[in-house]
Amino acid sequence: MSASDDHDFEPAYGLPERLPARERLLWQGSPEWKPLARGAMHIRGLAIYFAVLLIWRGANTMAGGGHATDALVSIAWLAPLAVLALATTALLAWLSARTSVYTITDRRVVMRVGIVLTITFNLPFRAIEAASVHANADGSGDIALALNGPDRIAYVHLWPHVRPWKIKRTQPMLRGLGDVQAVATVLAQALAESAGMARPAVLDVAEAPGKRDRDRDRDRKRSPAPDALAT
Repeated sequence: MSASDDHDFEPAYGLPERLPARERLLWQGSPEWKPLARGAMHIRGLAIYFAVLLIWRGANTMAGGGHATDALVSIAWLAPLAVLALATTALLAWLSARTSVYTITDRRVVMRVGIVLTITFNLPFRAIEAASVHANADGSGDIALALNGPDRIAYVHLWPHVRPWKIKRTQPMLRGLGDVQAVATVLAQALAESAGMARPAVLDVAEAPGKRDRDRDRDRKRSPAPDALAT
């Protein structure tokens, strides 16, 4: 059964309703489970933790007077638990990637997430303060969306599609993108066009509509008036 079969009830794939006639779909995709497992689930750190724990257990047995066979036996008791933990983490990443859909239109970002209970978050561009890219060496990465205004989304509702440690002011995150710079370019250009700014797409940071205008207004307030510059 494909992922789309699980959501045949959707009016449009990955969306709670069909797009209005004047709204354009710019990009749609899902996380890749391997980058998601590395970035959100920290599977590499978990593997290193268990490896160190197994080595320590074997060394501790031999330091206590045991033989190599005794060390292997002591490790054998713990090894299945380590494998089970890593397999569970990988499965969780795979399920999260399989059931998640990110959509970028010319007006908003839509995140359909949730393994058991599906939740859809609509993030209009006016609610996005800034978007920052976190790229990996292999070209994969994440895009974090800083929100403005008083409304917040609970951390637990977003996880793992959320920027780590941003609990009070949560930042939704497009996780495990295979080609993060390509998606960042689409989002940056859409944000710029929404704000009426003609500029090249940025690859590292995408500013939200209105942010550059606010920065320009702030700079004007700090700068002296033209008459004051005359000598």
